[in-house]
Amino acid sequence: MAIVNDHTVKAFDEDLNRLRGLISEMGGRAEQALLQAMTALNTGDLALAAQVVEGDRKIDALEAEVEQLAVQTIALRAPMADDLREMIAALKIVSVVERIGDYAKNIAKRVALMDQTRSIEAIPVMMSMSGIVAELVHDALDSFAARDADLAVRVTVRDKIVDDFYNSIFRTLVTFMMENPKHITESAHLLFIAKNLERMGDHATNIAEMVHYVVTGERMEERERGETPEGSAAAEQEQG
Repeated sequence: MAIVNDHTVKAFDEDLNRLRGLISEMGGRAEQALLQAMTALNTGDLALAAQVVEGDRKIDALEAEVEQLAVQTIALRAPMADDLREMIAALKIVSVVERIGDYAKNIAKRVALMDQTRSIEAIPVMMSMSGIVAELVHDALDSFAARDADLAVRVTVRDKIVDDFYNSIFRTLVTFMMENPKHITESAHLLFIAKNLERMGDHATNIAEMVHYVVTGERMEERERGETPEGSAAAEQEQG
């Protein structure tokens, strides 16, 4: 009987390691998509933007593979307690990572709609913002792979920086639109992009909160969120 139990435990560990590997690959692709989409925005590289859009198919395929493996593992191995909690968290995390990939795709799609003169000063600030968001996504997924609750907490704390960036960019763009009516369309695109970045930061924080729960069994306290400027709610509704 002990042999059967040892085999079951080993098989579950193998499934779990494979699951972590797939989520890590998926997260790496989503992080790369974000950085490439922002590079395409900054340089007007339409070919790179198209590459990001096409690459989202692989992220979606990985999501389906993870979901299938997780459901199969739960059905066959019947994990209990901590193990079951991690499997359920993996299913939730992979859905969040897929959304991050969708936001990167949304940004890439807007590159072709932008004025190639790149006249708006907010873009360099958005590049800095996207770098921090990419770090949050990377660290959140690292915390899952390493079961590092402390790293997860640090991710949630740093999300406030992203919120502050968004609020600053929002005000800058609104002011720019008032002073330069001919650039309203381009500024509106940038507002949506900034909101996409802000939402990616929120999603990284959601992953970190799930990791903290998986590792400690305790839910994190409700975090303080940056105030969203009035009038930006429309950007929240954009879907991939």
